[in-house]
Amino acid sequence: MLHSRIRRGAFTAAAGVALAALVLSGCSSQRGGTDDATGDADVDGTFVFAASSDPGSLDPAFAQDGESFRVSRQIFEGLVGTEPGTADPAPLLAESWESAEDGLSHTFTLKEGVTFHDGTDFNAEAVCANFDRWYNWEGLAASEALGYYYYKLFRGYASNPDEAVYKSCTPDGETTVTVELNQPFAGFIPALSLPSFAMQSPTAMAEFEADNVGGTAEAPTLSEYATGNPAGTGPYVFEEWAPGEQITLTANPDYWGEAGQIDEIIFRVIDDPTARRQALESGSIDGYDLVGPADTAALEEDGFTMVSRPPFTILYLAFNQAVPELQDPLVREALSYAIDKDALISQVLPEGTEKATQFMPETVNGWNPDVTTYEYDPAKAEELLAEAGYTEANPLTLTFNYPVNVSRPYMPDPEQIFTVLSTQLGEVGVVTNPVSNEWVDYLDLTSGTPDHGIHLLGWTGDYNDTDNFLGVFFGGPSMEWGFDNPELFTALTEARGIADLEEQSELYQDINEMVATFIPGVPLAHPAPTLAFDPRVESYPASPVNDEVFTDIVLTE
Repeated sequence: MLHSRIRRGAFTAAAGVALAALVLSGCSSQRGGTDDATGDADVDGTFVFAASSDPGSLDPAFAQDGESFRVSRQIFEGLVGTEPGTADPAPLLAESWESAEDGLSHTFTLKEGVTFHDGTDFNAEAVCANFDRWYNWEGLAASEALGYYYYKLFRGYASNPDEAVYKSCTPDGETTVTVELNQPFAGFIPALSLPSFAMQSPTAMAEFEADNVGGTAEAPTLSEYATGNPAGTGPYVFEEWAPGEQITLTANPDYWGEAGQIDEIIFRVIDDPTARRQALESGSIDGYDLVGPADTAALEEDGFTMVSRPPFTILYLAFNQAVPELQDPLVREALSYAIDKDALISQVLPEGTEKATQFMPETVNGWNPDVTTYEYDPAKAEELLAEAGYTEANPLTLTFNYPVNVSRPYMPDPEQIFTVLSTQLGEVGVVTNPVSNEWVDYLDLTSGTPDHGIHLLGWTGDYNDTDNFLGVFFGGPSMEWGFDNPELFTALTEARGIADLEEQSELYQDINEMVATFIPGVPLAHPAPTLAFDPRVESYPASPVNDEVFTDIVLTE
């Protein structure tokens, strides 16, 4: 998403389960004549939403991609949510919280009368069960490949407590709980709005062995819990997952909040953008995300409801420095000068996309208006390549990895983006060997192994904090980027613990300049994702961080 990552991620589910998507159906077999959740018989309460890919996991703690999180946001809730239409934290299962001045202690007052879908009470003990679950992960569960967000943000486990951000969780009665940290983490509260840190039923996780994961980093397998028995406190309950076809959720009859109009959600996978548009036009779905740039104007003209999110994304071309050629800063600088971002945006990215100069949007604290940039200059690129020893007779040759059959908020059409960029690189003499993978395999390859070259990826911000961008990308050694830069890692660790916003902002501006001159990759653009809906959708709760719960959708029929 975000990511956001709601970016990315997806995993091979045990038992072969792997689906995810929201497909909205107007077919009689999908949309019925039952009363909606509000009792209004005039509104069709079945909502079909088309997703671009399968989810990787029904357990959000072991997920990192937007399609998994879109489903999990309906089933699960965290202690912290977001203010509607923003990336800022707001109370959810925690009605309030108090943080110590030193940032090492946070006390939450919990909402009363809430139960998980399996009937287990939500209380302070349940909160601590979730925190302690993450902290006690071992092996593959504790790896970047599987427990991505906890690995990135909390940095350590019971097995290496000296590196861990988390220290302990202590209940004080049923409705008060204190979480203590070993080190300051200024983004702790907003980070809890991530679906990965949603509250899950301790009973269901134990019964269905939620942490019983296996396989390898390249091909992990998930538990019975993650493939068919999720239990949260959210407004919708999991009913069925037909792998490769659809996921069905139904309204939670015991939900503590407002029910909304939709009493059944069907998430159907339609990986092709043209097929998603055609499904909407035919009335077989109610809506879809990641509308192709060429389709937006035509759908709007035909009367469909179009909704755009503010750009809170980053699309980038990453340089994996495990590749010897990419360890040369001259090469990385040359590749930066070879990229024409303006042409890329005008040719294949949505209207409203902004050109990127650094690895986070301008709206995030610490964005540097004076950062070093590498404006398109093919002659300069050729000069630097020659200085690095590459000529027409001895060209720089690189593997170029990209995903296929998927759309992401930051990357609506990977094949088109690859084509534009590989052509631009070819114009300065770089030979690219294309390697494509399906999305799940692509993420396993680029995030969990060193076996890739330059590659396309990106991020949808999960919450409004610089650490959610720079810290996630460059906070420590990573298989994706393949470099060791202790100076950068230390600077980011220091900045994430600074409570004073002005002081922290100055540090992050310096870090953005450090990243720009180190050149781990090319920040390309901040695409503005667009959604399209049937005219019966009067409003949709668009969120810059994709925090969109379907109880907030307003329907007219």
